[in-house]
Amino acid sequence: MAVHRAAMALLIPLLRRRRPAGTEPRVRILLLHAYGMGGTVRTTFTLAGGLAAHHRVELVSVVRKRDRPFFELSPHVGITDVVDGRQGRRRGLLARLPSLLVHPDDYAYPWCSLRSDLELVVRMRRWQGTLITTRPAFNLLAARLAGPGLKVLGQEHLNFNAHRPRLARDIRRHYPRLAALTVLTESDRADYAGMAPVVERIPNPAPPAGGRRARLDAEVVAAAGRLTRQKGFDRLIPAFAAVAREHPRWQLHIYGSGPERDALQRLIVEHGLHDNVVLMGRTRRLGHALAEASLFVLSSRFEGFGMVLVEAMSHGVPVVSFDCPRGPSEIVTHGVDGLLVPEGDVAGLGAALLELVENPARRHRYGEAALEAAQRFAVGPVAERWEALLARL
Repeated sequence: MAVHRAAMALLIPLLRRRRPAGTEPRVRILLLHAYGMGGTVRTTFTLAGGLAAHHRVELVSVVRKRDRPFFELSPHVGITDVVDGRQGRRRGLLARLPSLLVHPDDYAYPWCSLRSDLELVVRMRRWQGTLITTRPAFNLLAARLAGPGLKVLGQEHLNFNAHRPRLARDIRRHYPRLAALTVLTESDRADYAGMAPVVERIPNPAPPAGGRRARLDAEVVAAAGRLTRQKGFDRLIPAFAAVAREHPRWQLHIYGSGPERDALQRLIVEHGLHDNVVLMGRTRRLGHALAEASLFVLSSRFEGFGMVLVEAMSHGVPVVSFDCPRGPSEIVTHGVDGLLVPEGDVAGLGAALLELVENPARRHRYGEAALEAAQRFAVGPVAERWEALLARL
């Protein structure tokens, strides 16, 4: 952390002495790994496609580990890499040295290097137009190092209290340099109020619904997300045991990959659910998978927003969710399009699932309401809010 602070303190005065040559103005969106899977990547691809109707839009991936993006990208959106880290590519010494400019308390830090630092500084000093940054480390870096012709709009996908203390302190100190900050929920807007000149709530846009509308007659509950502790699948599996005991033909399908897979598989065996709970792996056709389910469940300990809830609802699938911070309570209307369960109440989560499993009429009523509620998060209305913000700035 001390080396990071020293590097930034030395670099900023040097950059101020040089007037950088500019590039063609456009809207650029900076991602850690645009070729990977994850909620931020998916919603960013959707947003980029929406903005491309009125702007030249380019995605910039700090690192690249795959030949092609996991998600489909609009043909009207360009994509460039800062560092190509694919297997077989020459890395060089700088790519082996740790980053000096990326905040060490951001989870992006291990992915970055001294080479990506230098490349980013050179590009950000030359870029013209608007840069949308998608995580705290990039918000901080761009706010302090962007060239004079570049307007920086930071995005926050996590609630403020989820940040590590030193990162939170630097957010308070340097976010005032941003042109604006966008957050996902009203609670986040209250938390970040005053930390940037403009703090605007703009929810993530839902990807276009792929697959048909759900019939809600399959004996399947779906869940999706990275297999990490945050997503709480270790709580969902024992909660689903209550359903399996009463209705042994019902199954829980969990879509995603991640480091907790082996632990979750052991938990399935421990609860005797090997015939009821299936770890499906990751899929490029999540919309089709959701449309095959009769319920969707979110068991996260915390969320930035919970866009997967909106995706399920856009297929007419009712949802059951922990009321975790942040997002579910601003997406789901309890008793109308789904059920909210107090955070951490595992037995309550199982009871809520069982309630809708045993009541097909309520499932269909909630599904109708979910389909309508999801329209609030369609790419058109969300892109219009971004256009309004860009016009204001």
